[in-house]
Amino acid sequence: MRVYLPCTLPALAQAVKAGELGPAPLTGYAVTPALTEWYASGDTEELEYVALTEAARASLRMLAADRADGVETAFRRVVVAAEVPERAVSAGVDLEERARVRLADPIPLAKVAAVHIDDHEAISDIEAAVAALPAADEGDDDARFTVDGAEAHELMWYATQEIPDLLGS
Repeated sequence: MRVYLPCTLPALAQAVKAGELGPAPLTGYAVTPALTEWYASGDTEELEYVALTEAARASLRMLAADRADGVETAFRRVVVAAEVPERAVSAGVDLEERARVRLADPIPLAKVAAVHIDDHEAISDIEAAVAALPAADEGDDDARFTVDGAEAHELMWYATQEIPDLLGS
């Protein structure tokens, strides 16, 4: 089963060093039965895009947490796509996040299929979205527009052998 795991560049560097994404439990996003039922007209590719988008939103929140903690990072959303056995994934029942899943164990880097990351051109919009998150969460429509604007940027796809290059950029 393909699972999309929200990440940041510092967390990806830490995963490379450790040889796995963790610690567990991990929150990821996947094509769940609830997502399939809700998005009845979509094919598998469309449903995977929904899961990827949900993971990118979670990555934005991870960037906000890093910023609050004083962690130095480039404002680029990162999503790690991994292939994991279905038995390792438990789907939630959250109607707001139908694609959200839990993984009880760390994910070995050998299970990573690809990394999706914002292009450098998106950095200023992602930084603005991170700054706008608190106001957006309180219902500010202008802030919500700024946060939603981050999704106008498509994440770039990178093969696993390109991860060292991503961490150097």
